Amino acid sequence: MTVRATKRGTERTSLDGTRVDVLICGASFAGLAVARELAGSGAEVLVVDRYEVGERQTSACACPTPWLQAMGVAGAIRQELPYMSFTTPHGSVRYRLPWSWSAFDYRELCGLLWAQAGDARFETAKVEGRAGRDRDGDVLVATDRGTLRAPLVIDALGWRRVLSSPHYQPPDAPLSRGLEVHPDHDGSGDALDVWVERGIVRRGYGWRVPAGTEARIGVGSYDPRRHVKEATVALAQRVDAGAVRYQGNWFPHRLRDGVEDGVFFVGDSAGHCFPLSGEGIRTAFYFGIACGREVRRVVAGDQGREHALAAYAGFTQRHARAFRIALGFQRLVPALPPRVLTLALRLIGTQAIVDRAFGWYLAQAPPSFEAAERPPARPPDRDARRALAEAA
Repeated sequence: MTVRATKRGTERTSLDGTRVDVLICGASFAGLAVARELAGSGAEVLVVDRYEVGERQTSACACPTPWLQAMGVAGAIRQELPYMSFTTPHGSVRYRLPWSWSAFDYRELCGLLWAQAGDARFETAKVEGRAGRDRDGDVLVATDRGTLRAPLVIDALGWRRVLSSPHYQPPDAPLSRGLEVHPDHDGSGDALDVWVERGIVRRGYGWRVPAGTEARIGVGSYDPRRHVKEATVALAQRVDAGAVRYQGNWFPHRLRDGVEDGVFFVGDSAGHCFPLSGEGIRTAFYFGIACGREVRRVVAGDQGREHALAAYAGFTQRHARAFRIALGFQRLVPALPPRVLTLALRLIGTQAIVDRAFGWYLAQAPPSFEAAERPPARPPDRDARRALAEAA
């Protein structure tokens, strides 16, 4: 069970009226990636979240190893997995990938990202929604510690898309639901295991991720109306593991607009979770970096806020085709007769096809993007507030 580390009582002083250059709502992977990208920019950056950085794990915590290396967080890796296995009612296949997955420690990875965020400030506060704009054009954000203001605001709060209107509401939103357990593990295994069986979940998949001293075993359903607890317990029993330490969450499976009414959206709030696989960590890094670079250009005085919003919106939409393709497979795979699916998985298992298919998959948010040139910092003799006001 999560141990709460958030501020309470007299520590929760008012933040009402606080104004910063950049306000990042959500210390998620996406939010931390944005903050990391703004390090050294000269901007006053505030990150707010209901929980402390790294306090509340929300995913199976597996990511392509090249991305963890590119982000400088390889120290959080607990187990590298160069293989994937896929099991159907009619057999199993095992692929050696052209890159590897790595299971990591959530709290440690978040801490490593935050350590790269420079002078950014963090406060625990529950973001409740937008509160309009002021006369200067700043976006107002309501929290349980008062109203915050900033000319540049990022929503990295997850699938609820809190700073949008209307909010996502399951089960009527394009969301998948997942639940996993974390039994003890002996450190064995070199594959991320996937089950595609209607006996487990009609439209979705099960997984097992070896992660050092624990395994992460779960079930995800593309149909948000389908509960998955019984399926998760059954899968854990099937692999002789205990159903202990539950963790569940919703995750999006459709791309949403990257901007809305002057606010940037990154990570799950923008639907940056790849359909079919449900993978959202590297896409959170990828789009978080892209958003951070556009914001950094505003801080540097190289472009206005509206231009940054338009550029980031365009960047997001340029990936729409890949997301549509993955969504098409998400709809196709559960509809295939199990024997046909098994045959298709075996045909794909030729190493050249595996390399090509998984190479394409990684290329939709490639780790090389992290090494692209970062926009310069604002010249030190410029007034930050004036520069941002002019840009807005």
